[in-house]
Amino acid sequence: MLRTVPAHRVARSAVRHARSLTSQTPSSAGPSSPPPTETSSSSSTPSTSERQPPPPPQTWLSQTIRQSPAAKKAFLSLAGLLGYGSAKQYAGRRAYNMYSELCIPRPDDEAAFWKDECHLPPTFQSWFTVTNLHVWMLTVRLRALPAPQGVHFVQGLIDHFFIDVEDRVRAVLQPVSAKSLAPAQNLAPYTRPSEFYRIANPAANRPKPRGRAPESLVSRQMKIFKEQWQGMGMSFDLGLVRSDAELAAAVWRNLLGARGARGIAYPNTASDEAAFRRTVNLAGSKVEPLAKIVKRRGGLEAEERRDDGSGVHDYPPGEADKYVAYPELMATVVEYVRRELVRLEAIPDSVFLGDGVIGTETHGLEQLKFGPVRRDDGLVASFRQLQQ
Repeated sequence: MLRTVPAHRVARSAVRHARSLTSQTPSSAGPSSPPPTETSSSSSTPSTSERQPPPPPQTWLSQTIRQSPAAKKAFLSLAGLLGYGSAKQYAGRRAYNMYSELCIPRPDDEAAFWKDECHLPPTFQSWFTVTNLHVWMLTVRLRALPAPQGVHFVQGLIDHFFIDVEDRVRAVLQPVSAKSLAPAQNLAPYTRPSEFYRIANPAANRPKPRGRAPESLVSRQMKIFKEQWQGMGMSFDLGLVRSDAELAAAVWRNLLGARGARGIAYPNTASDEAAFRRTVNLAGSKVEPLAKIVKRRGGLEAEERRDDGSGVHDYPPGEADKYVAYPELMATVVEYVRRELVRLEAIPDSVFLGDGVIGTETHGLEQLKFGPVRRDDGLVASFRQLQQ
């Protein structure tokens, strides 16, 4: 389902140009443009404006179409004749707006839950995991759309997800600076920026920042994220049809980092330094095969004690009490997933499909937005009240 890197670049350029021509608000840069934010300046944590380049200037054609209703009508008619208004093309553009408006904001909207309660570090890996959860939930509902629209919407959603992930991976590996040699239109973010994760050490001290990361490193990271997307999707699909216990296990493995898989280290059994351990995928990986890990010096145990930079690892002995909250956390996420899937199921197909007319790709998305993870009237909250 994933396209190659060259196809991604072609699709990225086409989608950006199309969005600028079909925007409904003259004063807006499009549905994906982030609202202005104010952040305090810091030498260690650059603000959003410092991390992201300014949007590229509008072309003469875009300005003309925005200012002249007759020109816009003629252009849209021509676009329709060229296939831009086909059902597949419309589904791809509407899927982009679904991804941008429904999935991307979720890590930031629920940052307190994911960071403070689930103890996910402010890394890109954490952002990917939380966003992937909401992409999966939306995919479950889109798969139920009548053929071939369902296939078109799912394919469009996954395509936009991975194009955005690649964009963000490049921004993390090679942050954009004012001295970048790449054109501004090539550095503009594919979607809105996120404050959920931080980009450390922007390339301000480099003499000639190129605005691009090594392709081999980007390709490796994209393969890793593809495997995580596939594994998480399959495990959540299985939990969805089997039981809440199976779904809770998928939550523990994918969202909570499978902390404590090899046992819990208590204060009286080991030191904090010796107790560092992260979970390694025993099922193997094409990027990092298990057989290759075992053959290394120290084998699996050495790999478990190696810090991979994700920030997700077992709690040290002094924080072993944090495991007590895990059953409630897993139950909370399971309840959230079930509740949102039932809500999306009750929404008619026509709301997801849209009007099918160029320029209406954002219509009706407000009622599709996900609700809060925790709810005061939820089952988990009710059980907690009974215990008190």
